[in-house]
Amino acid sequence: MSIDAAMAMATEVLEPIGFTAFIYDYTPVPVSHKGELITPSLMALRNVPRDMQDLWCKGGYYQLDPVQEAALAVSRPFLWSHNGVQSNVMQRVLQSKHDPVVSYLLDTRMTCGVTVPIRLAGGDLATFTAIRADPEAGFEAEARPFIAEIGDLGHLLHDSVYAGFDAGIRTCQHVHLTSRERQCLRLAAAGLTAKQVAREIGRAVPTATLHLNAATRKLGARNRFHAIALAAHYRLLEPEH
Repeated sequence: MSIDAAMAMATEVLEPIGFTAFIYDYTPVPVSHKGELITPSLMALRNVPRDMQDLWCKGGYYQLDPVQEAALAVSRPFLWSHNGVQSNVMQRVLQSKHDPVVSYLLDTRMTCGVTVPIRLAGGDLATFTAIRADPEAGFEAEARPFIAEIGDLGHLLHDSVYAGFDAGIRTCQHVHLTSRERQCLRLAAAGLTAKQVAREIGRAVPTATLHLNAATRKLGARNRFHAIALAAHYRLLEPEH
């Protein structure tokens, strides 16, 4: 199923119970080695302001989103509200650094929602969020009985679209290494010297060294061993899809 079709399905199910906007995002590696949120490889939005995608994906708002930070810490769906009593999950993460995102959601009246963290065995993280715009007083209490249902729907949506993700979506976008650089790092991680790597890839030793050094530089690593550790964190040592 396409992501557009899946989002349309979710809209059809959840609009009758009061939810008006929907967001799905997926990232193969949710945080950098420094602990910062990584912008997702895929972000699909429905019935949200036009500028939201650019703000979250290009303007740094994703890194300031307390809902995404909370999703890293829990495995169950949770309710959040910037217009009423905040949930315990959100109270544990909210800080002043989140003010730009909270202000945006207040300004656009998207103040209450349910977010579903979806964790995969390889460390990937997806989230599905159903939002209520202009919630009336007491909406949080009315929404609470539907949290489990929204959780099931979020997992169903993810399962229906995940098989169709291409290599670009399933590859961490935080660090860009060429296929050759990844191959050389995989061989180095297996214990091969630069000379042995060169033999494996059918190139001269200086060429193999050039690829290894380029990968080390792009990863911001101190040395080759550090580069291998960082590449493992970003899942760049795995076979390419």
